[in-house]
Amino acid sequence: GTGKIGQVFGDICKGFGMDILAYDPYPSEEFAAKGAKYVSPEELFEKSDIISLHCPLTHDTKYIVNENSLKLMKPSAFVINTSRGKLIDSHALLTALREKRIAAAGLDVYEEEAKFFFEDHSDTAVQDDTLALLISRPNVILTAHQAFLTEEALYNIAEVTVQNLDDFFAGKPLKNEVCIR
Repeated sequence: GTGKIGQVFGDICKGFGMDILAYDPYPSEEFAAKGAKYVSPEELFEKSDIISLHCPLTHDTKYIVNENSLKLMKPSAFVINTSRGKLIDSHALLTALREKRIAAAGLDVYEEEAKFFFEDHSDTAVQDDTLALLISRPNVILTAHQAFLTEEALYNIAEVTVQNLDDFFAGKPLKNEVCIR
């Protein structure tokens, strides 16, 4: 996805000298003008060294990273998901990692996270075999839906939330409204 977060991520990557391939059913002309090349999902999976997901969970995006898309990826590819857990089929990801069909995964979300991420379970063993195997791998970083947790991020979230409320009650257009088409 190449909404605000996807574009910022792309800009950061461009600052490191990366070429940016993107897929979004609603491409941004502004992002393309800054050098992002929009391609099909298949081409993105085949050619990318780093695949970072920045999209909502919808019928069309559920398991966008799955057995078939993982087979298209380079063995050196990294998958990053900071959006929604069900964008990735965790079983297929685990298999691809185990078989060394991709290099690594950085996950801030997990498809069954509600059962595990929002309460302290430090006194019990993980009861989800897939999650237990993912977190045991040396090539997986899983941050339990808290990678954003910085002082700057919390300030920005509060500021944007208040601005959204002010705009809503003033009848102004909402800059951060997500409309699923």
